[in-house]
Parts: sequence; structure tokens; C-alpha cells
Amino acid sequence: MKKTIIITGGAGFIGSHVVREFVLKYPGYHIVNLDALTYAGNLANLKDIENLTNYTFVKVDITDAEKVLSTFREYQPDGVIHLAAESHVDRSIADPLAFVMTNVIGTVNLLNAAKIIWEGNFEGKRFHHVSTDEVYGTLGETGLFTEETSYDPHSPYSASKASSDHFVRAYHDTYDFPVVLTNCSNNYGPNHFPEKLIPLCIHNILNNRPLPIYGDGKFTRDWLFVIDHAKAIDLVFHDGKLGESYNVGGFNEWQNIDLVNELCKQVDEKLKRPQGTAAKLITFVKDRPGHDFRYAIDASKINKELGYQPSVTFEEGLSKTIDWYLSNQDWLDQVASGEYQNYYQKQYQG
Repeated sequence: MKKTIIITGGAGFIGSHVVREFVLKYPGYHIVNLDALTYAGNLANLKDIENLTNYTFVKVDITDAEKVLSTFREYQPDGVIHLAAESHVDRSIADPLAFVMTNVIGTVNLLNAAKIIWEGNFEGKRFHHVSTDEVYGTLGETGLFTEETSYDPHSPYSASKASSDHFVRAYHDTYDFPVVLTNCSNNYGPNHFPEKLIPLCIHNILNNRPLPIYGDGKFTRDWLFVIDHAKAIDLVFHDGKLGESYNVGGFNEWQNIDLVNELCKQVDEKLKRPQGTAAKLITFVKDRPGHDFRYAIDASKINKELGYQPSVTFEEGLSKTIDWYLSNQDWLDQVASGEYQNYYQKQYQG
């Protein structure tokens, strides 16, 4: 193998797409997937590649410093792509400490392990930290987040991710550690755990349940198709400048209510039902604390320097996403019920 790359959180939503991208695109790389298999980690996301010779799964909780270091010593990675994170804002409001442990302590454990095994010889090595646009705080009705935007996190989730970003940059500045960072907008696509807006709404429509929309529904997000995000990570990992950050967006701003109406329209069309059937389920609920009004990414840097651009419009990506969920309702039902967590036991422990 030319290189060994550790990808953390590789059984999760974004991580599984990144693992697949690297395993299939780089047969000469050994891809080692580290995941703790918490509620959002699902190895069934990777059934199509799990038996390939250049792929290995290792169950590791990144908050366990000794296990992280022993795993790094065993596999001697040339690079790390770090996606493992607690990522749901609502959960962070209920349990901030879990986010500190995984997103902050876990990140520092990974940095320390890589620093130890690379022993100051960083030639050809790279640590790619994947973060979020939520670290920048909120925007009004105009403006865009750039890589120079000051950090201003408003939730325990975004505060923990901001802290992890600062640690990654501190290791670069203090130890000349070889890092690159990406901050992405809201991802959507296949295999998304149904606590997030799009898969939640699809699941609820199929089960004739309310579609909960916070506040007045005018909160605005930029949406990034997860497969495009995986390709952007590939570009930055290989060609991004060390010490630099790259914002990754989909050039798609949507208010939540407009997004859900578009989703309802497409689902009704695909299920051959009268228009308006799904939209009747829309229910406005009390806004969550510290809810950021608008995120919008300026992705011109990654576009100009690395040639990145999204492959689909939001409407096209949403159509592909809905098609996947309609064709994989068993996956959706298993995830919603928690039964998918039995997959690890059956596959890896007999």
C-alpha cells in the first residue's frame, strides 16, 4: 500500500461517504476506519466495501487516549481525516459535556497520537480536520462566511467544534504540525440519521407524522450534497495548503420552510399522491435556544485554488436523496428503531 489513512467517524453519515470515496478511488491506499459506533454510527452504511482488501474497520472511542495511541502505533498512518464528532445541536443543549469530550478531548487525543508516531518527521504527513460553518455564529439577511470570519459560536455544539478548530491550528503554529481544515455547510444525502431535518421529514411523511419546523421557518441554511462534500475533502486532503482552512458550501441557500415545501412537493410527485398531501403535516414548533438565523458559505477559495464546485443543484440533490430513502425504507426503519446497532455484533463478533 502506498499510504495508510485513518478516517475517524467513518461509520457516520459524512464519514461513510468519505471512506467509500477513498477506498474506491485509491486502491493503493489502506483506509482504516475508526468509529465508536455511537447511535449515529452505522456499519451497514459501508456493506458494499467492507470486504475490500484496502479497507479495515477498528472500533475506537477517540476519547480513550490510550486506545487511540495504540491504534495509531499499530497502523502507522501517513494521514488522518478527522470527522468523528457529536454533531446534533439539540443533543448538545441537553448534554454539553458529551460534546466537550468527543469534539474537544477526542480531537486533542488524535493530534497527540499523530504527533507521537510521526516523531517530528512530518514530511508527507497530513492531519485533515473537518469542521462546520456553525463556528462562525450567525448572519443577518446578507453577507457570507469566509475563512477570515471571526468565530462566534452560539450553541454547545458549535462552541465545542470551535474549540477543536483552535487546537488544530495551535498544533500547527506551535509544533509546525501538518494540518488542513475544512468548514462545511449543512450536509444532506443518503444514509443521514433521521434526527436531522431532511431525513426526519422524509421518515415522518412516510409514517404520516407531523413535520416539525422551528419558529417561523425562516431560518436559512446553505445545503451541501454529501457526495460533493466527500470530493471536496479529497481535494483538500491531497492538495490544500498546510495550515490553511477551506470553506465548503453548496451555493444553495434555503429557508427551512421553503426547503420542506420543496421536499413535500417532490415526495408527493414520487409517491403519485395529490399535491399538498405531505405539506398538510407541516407543524410549527417552539424555537430552540440560541438558534442561529442564517448560515451562508463563501466557497470561492476552494473553487479558485482547488477547482471545487458542486455537481448538483439542490433540487437535483434532494431528488436523489428522496429516491434513496424511498428505495431504502428498511434502512430508515432500522435506524429509527435502533435495530441497526445489532449489525456490528453480527458482522464483527459473531
